[in-house]
Amino acid sequence: MPRTHPSILVVPSSSRYRTALLSWYDSHRRDLPWRGTRDPYRIWLSEIMLQQTRVAAVIEHYYEFLRRFPTVEKLARAREASVLAAWSGLGYYRRARMMHAAAKQIVREGKFPEASEELRNLPGIGRYTAAAIASIAFNESVAVVDGNVERVLRRLSGKLLSLRECWTAAAELLDSTRPGDFNQAMMEFGAVVCTPRMPGCLTCPVVDLCATRGELPSQSKPAPQRKKEIHFALRCRGRAVLLVRRAMNASLMPGMWELPEMRVNGAGAAGKQTFSPSSAKRRKDKPLYKLRHAITVTDYSVTVWRGRRTKVDAKWIPVDRLKQMPLTGLARKILRKAEML
Repeated sequence: MPRTHPSILVVPSSSRYRTALLSWYDSHRRDLPWRGTRDPYRIWLSEIMLQQTRVAAVIEHYYEFLRRFPTVEKLARAREASVLAAWSGLGYYRRARMMHAAAKQIVREGKFPEASEELRNLPGIGRYTAAAIASIAFNESVAVVDGNVERVLRRLSGKLLSLRECWTAAAELLDSTRPGDFNQAMMEFGAVVCTPRMPGCLTCPVVDLCATRGELPSQSKPAPQRKKEIHFALRCRGRAVLLVRRAMNASLMPGMWELPEMRVNGAGAAGKQTFSPSSAKRRKDKPLYKLRHAITVTDYSVTVWRGRRTKVDAKWIPVDRLKQMPLTGLARKILRKAEML
């Protein structure tokens, strides 16, 4: 006998909830470039890009990526460096590498998988992404659970449901006639109405079915943001800039290009240019500019100095090649500030 999960009733009337939510979605959904398509490649791309990235930051990259790689076959034939360059600025570059590997597998096998279980055999595709692609592109009756859906389900029930319970609840609520639209409606609803802070209960289409009607107290505290200062050298020669490539075995952004980082007062990793802000002050050196950059739970205060001769293993990269280079997000931000991008 197959194992079954106990029913988790999150709303008093599931059918009324489905009708109200889909009606709201039909009238209020945002006009996003990946909406209105059944192309699994484009849906897959949007889902991968949207992982841990805001919608506003994705749209421009989505168009540019499709311009360079309009089909899964084009992506499979591309060089990894070209794929990373197109991804540059989105962060979490492992997503791009996994998508590239998955595209190669799809082309080798000669067919884009249509079922969620088959999609999970591809690199970088987990339960959520597989369910999103299968329901939106192929109308498979399978529910999705992301951060937005988790929040909606917990507020509807008034309980701090576990992730496993959320998957069960989402499956029970799913509209089997319009699974793709319903899944998108749940995610859209969590993104624009049932938001993490100050949910829009006054405009909520299902407020009368909600047990919480506001924020549900959380038992966990958000991780505190760490603060760190980092220094980089910007060295130019004619129409070229000096860049270094991160090690291929680096834990973060392996193989990506960045400006030479400057080791402060003898601290830091070996191979970086030694630098002392106090000695720079004595020489009356001034930084070119400062900016801020955030990665996960770390806020960086970034200072960019006019580059000096350095012993680090670096290469002169022509400025007109920078757009095709797999740059780190911070390098892209620095070079854009310097009006080189």
